[in-house]
Amino acid sequence: MMRNAPLDNDAPRVVIIGAGIAGITMAMNLRYKLQHNNFVIYEQAGSIGGTWRDNTYPGCGSDVPGHWYSLSTKPNPYWENYYITQPEIRAYWEDIFQTHGLASRTVFNTRVKLVEWDAEKSLHNVTLEDVVSGQIIQTQAEAVIQAIGIFTTPMFPQNLPGREKFTGPLWHSLHWRHDVDLKGKVVGVVGNGCSVAQFLPIIAAEPTTRVINFCRSPQWFTMKGNYRYPEWLKWAFAYVPFLMSAYRSFIMIRHDISWNMYSTNSPTSASVKKRLTSYMRQTVPAKLYDKMVPTYPPGCKRIIVDPNYLAALHQPNVDLNWTAIQEIVEDGVVLKTGDRVPLDVIIFGTGFYLVERDITFRGIGGLTLKQYFESEGGATGYYGTVFPGFPNMFTIVGPNSATGHASIIFIIETQVSYILKLMKPIVDGKAKSLEVTRKATTSYNTWIKKRLKNTIFLDCFSYYRGDSHEGARNVTTFPGMLALYWWITRKPRWNDFKVVGGERWLYQRRKVEMMVKFALMATLVPLTVAIVGYNPSSFIAGLKERLIERWFSRT
Repeated sequence: MMRNAPLDNDAPRVVIIGAGIAGITMAMNLRYKLQHNNFVIYEQAGSIGGTWRDNTYPGCGSDVPGHWYSLSTKPNPYWENYYITQPEIRAYWEDIFQTHGLASRTVFNTRVKLVEWDAEKSLHNVTLEDVVSGQIIQTQAEAVIQAIGIFTTPMFPQNLPGREKFTGPLWHSLHWRHDVDLKGKVVGVVGNGCSVAQFLPIIAAEPTTRVINFCRSPQWFTMKGNYRYPEWLKWAFAYVPFLMSAYRSFIMIRHDISWNMYSTNSPTSASVKKRLTSYMRQTVPAKLYDKMVPTYPPGCKRIIVDPNYLAALHQPNVDLNWTAIQEIVEDGVVLKTGDRVPLDVIIFGTGFYLVERDITFRGIGGLTLKQYFESEGGATGYYGTVFPGFPNMFTIVGPNSATGHASIIFIIETQVSYILKLMKPIVDGKAKSLEVTRKATTSYNTWIKKRLKNTIFLDCFSYYRGDSHEGARNVTTFPGMLALYWWITRKPRWNDFKVVGGERWLYQRRKVEMMVKFALMATLVPLTVAIVGYNPSSFIAGLKERLIERWFSRT
């Protein structure tokens, strides 16, 4: 039995996969910037929110300041604190979703299983599944946007057997068991990353709960420095023109210039290491200090904004265990030394698979996106947004577009703006399909890899490397400042794309661009020559060389 999805007019149809922050941002901008309303959001859960719906563990929140972890077009002057919590973040996105009437364009409890390109018809055949009834649904769309997010699939250590043997409650932090009372229990916490750092101090605040934290490698911590906004300042953010925008820009600039710390042998990295070492020396229990301070440079893994995790280590009911776990057994764990540690509860805070998807994307010639990634030796894309062989398919926060030092919201807004420019000829009916060339993708990723070689991201194992210990390749992070990512995506390089059914549109587009460039050069070059006395040809060549050097080598 089939049912139709709510794509209801003759305009090109758009499918958005996921009703998290990326999907909501895409839908809102598609409606108001492109004036296009023939879209539908498919969400496999029963409500919106994505990461901020699913992660409800105690203490969950953002380690990016709230005024920057929100849309530039939808600022919130009433954030209570500098850092915001999961309930606040979810409420913020719920308000945007309802205010902009996106509920009428959203189908919940529906999983996208297959997206298959039909070259003859220039559209995608989309196979859906109703997760409640199991009903299979078929629909079609001229364009598909993958907005699933990166923290959706929980990762358990692959070399740790026996989870199914444990007789007590066992879960991943992504699926927190709020029905389990931890009072009087011995709780084994596996992992010591950002999630664990947030929930461990909360569960350990109950003195009858004994927490044993099993750690694999040390982490860098920095002081959180959270503070509450006074009422007068929230009023000023709401009513003083440009104040909140200026404040948000200040936060962005301050974070973005910290990118230099990720460069190999950067003086900034040495300075940051000294500062973090000092903080940890003052905060970590003296007996744990030697094991707690990493040998790898800060930023190789995401730096943890300390939510009182280090202070919790001073509590008598909290223990750290650095011995590797060999297996999980019925009543606890067995360590590599053979020692048995009895546990009542086991909680994993071991991160997420960032590149795994349970959706099959099939492009030209039947090639799947997974097969394309395998052929490239890992997740690979063009600006982290499009892939050769997959026309009219766009991704938000794709390969090498995330950030380790700043707000993912900025990346999402930047990518959405870029995708809208690419989609405009399609939704306007001026082109049937658009596909990035393999040559352009290869060239871009050669540049990405070259820049990554000069960073510290490969000096340790982290989720930036695609969740695999095999091969040292960062498939997650964009190797540069956010300002650089904005710059290179500010407008499409149409020569990097194949356009079908829009050849005339593309010709006119290039013609206009050439005329604008000619007019600009005709005005500026003679003026510059008159002022500085340069030879025109050498001046233009030198200018081009300096611009390329500035943006693609030094930033």
